[in-house]
Amino acid sequence: MLLGVNIDHIATLRNARGGFEPDPIQAAQICEANGATSITAHLREDRRHIMDNDIKALKKSIKTNLNLEMAVTEEMQKIALEVKPYSVCLVPEKRQEVTTEGGLDVVGQLNKITNFIIPLVEAGILVSLFIDPTEDQIRAAAKTGAQFIEMHTGQYSRAFGTPDEQDEFENLREASRLAHALGLKVNAGHGLNYQNVQRMRQIEDLYELNIGHSIISRAVFTGLAQAVQDMADLVK
Repeated sequence: MLLGVNIDHIATLRNARGGFEPDPIQAAQICEANGATSITAHLREDRRHIMDNDIKALKKSIKTNLNLEMAVTEEMQKIALEVKPYSVCLVPEKRQEVTTEGGLDVVGQLNKITNFIIPLVEAGILVSLFIDPTEDQIRAAAKTGAQFIEMHTGQYSRAFGTPDEQDEFENLREASRLAHALGLKVNAGHGLNYQNVQRMRQIEDLYELNIGHSIISRAVFTGLAQAVQDMADLVK
């Protein structure tokens, strides 16, 4: 199982003060030197953390894969086709949310998402859909032409250590099995941390975890290199 590191909150810290520190590009390079197999950055419509120039610089600078998280909008599609990251992950987006609150509604937007994906796939970009681990969303995702899904692990993460943990974990495991049966590759992420991540290794054929906030939070105390190494050890 691989580890993708989301560097959004390096940019959040930079933007809080203005200027150039800390540098997301340097952060990405530290991450990939210490176990990250991809770098994820979410270019939000309001540019609250990652900026357009960050995406362009990441594409030129990192040696691992660039995964661009983005909303299903014409603006973001145009940027993706210009930059051509290794992969994109399509996510729902609300201006007022602190972080992504749930999965993409593929069922309710099937035609829109299917058409949106076509030029991305034709450009050689891998496409993942960030969805809740439910049968209807997985079956819809399999119809779109996307090669991957990323299972939203927020419910499991919130339930960790409670009586609901096992049920939420089994939802993820069954969702992964269904997705694979339908020909999709499976990533996972959201809310995963150093305590709850280890159970992800029990999910068969899970390809990559995308983790950001927990790693950046630990880095405040241990340094980024050590924080990434610690998570990579747990994942692998």
